[in-house]
Amino acid sequence: MTPGRRALIIGGSLGGLFAAHLLRASGWQVDVFARSSEDLAGRGAGLGTHEALIQMMRRIGIDADTALGVDTHSYIWLDSRGEVACELPLPRVMTAWSRLYRPLKDGLPARHYHAGKSFVSAEQDGGSVTALFADGTRAEGDLLIAADGARSRLRELAGIPTFGWSYDQSAIVCTVAHERDHGGRAEEHFLPAGPFAILPLSGRRSSIVWTEGAREAARIVALPDDLFHEELEQRFGLHLGDIAVDGPRRVHPLGLTVARAFVAERLALVGDAAHVIHPIAGQGLNLGLRDVAALAETIVDAARLGLDVGAAHVLERYQRWRRFDTMAMGIATDGLNRLFSNRSDALRLVRDVGLGLVDRLPGLKRLFIREAAGLVGDVPKLLRGEAL
Repeated sequence: MTPGRRALIIGGSLGGLFAAHLLRASGWQVDVFARSSEDLAGRGAGLGTHEALIQMMRRIGIDADTALGVDTHSYIWLDSRGEVACELPLPRVMTAWSRLYRPLKDGLPARHYHAGKSFVSAEQDGGSVTALFADGTRAEGDLLIAADGARSRLRELAGIPTFGWSYDQSAIVCTVAHERDHGGRAEEHFLPAGPFAILPLSGRRSSIVWTEGAREAARIVALPDDLFHEELEQRFGLHLGDIAVDGPRRVHPLGLTVARAFVAERLALVGDAAHVIHPIAGQGLNLGLRDVAALAETIVDAARLGLDVGAAHVLERYQRWRRFDTMAMGIATDGLNRLFSNRSDALRLVRDVGLGLVDRLPGLKRLFIREAAGLVGDVPKLLRGEAL
């Protein structure tokens, strides 16, 4: 086995790549194994980054600044009448998923990124773990990190159950080109079927995350281009002039799923392998980043003390750290979705009044801003701009 610590990361998306860079920056040998043999840059939707994420990227040697996307200064919530109910002064860089993925992927040495590797099983032997893949190859390390998504094969093989439920909703995701400049305005319109978010991208383009009932979403996304455009225009409006879909449209089922354990012997779950929440608050990326930053801090600290980084009692620190935060956010997004995704006149009044209160109460507004920036709770060092 290679001298020094070695982590095996199963999953080549954002969570796996961030974990790889964070551990490599601390002197670990890291190998990433991605099931897909294709480049993943075309996947994902628009994302809101924040200063902590940009600092973390700089710390791992990736030049990240406003060139990532569009600099925005506020996030606007529109009520059921389409009027501005709340405006949060929230400086962020709105970017495309691919513009985070690309530098993370390209910054990892090619010999440590293994595409087309379908994980089959794992074997443990004393102080190490060996991952076995469908093509017959094997890899040995101190720790397995499951970053293999909501239907995690590693979580399943470890016998870790999940709890949660489907919302009977799906998110339609696409990019829209528009005639006028968006001015860096990010907005979320709360419609009866669910939120309709318009997230500015570079140029005269925006990313759309559009929630509908599952059957309705499947119907809409399968429509011919002209009929899909009609449905989109009804919700997007003409405030940015003529619009046109720019690229593929995708549909993703929505639900709440949380693993009952985030760790097992020589195994840690991060990102969607550990939890999937509703995108209504745009916190999925924040949760995943907190996972990888907390896990890196946990195992780097343990290694410095000469502890076995894959031992259950070491990984338990990571689990305690992340479970409460995840559950709190899951409950919050579940409640928001139930409040904002319904056709009840009474609840519509409650949510419109609630949005107005957030806008008018400085203390409550500051709390929302700090939560959106990932600055609430026990924040890992890396997200505070500190070294491990």
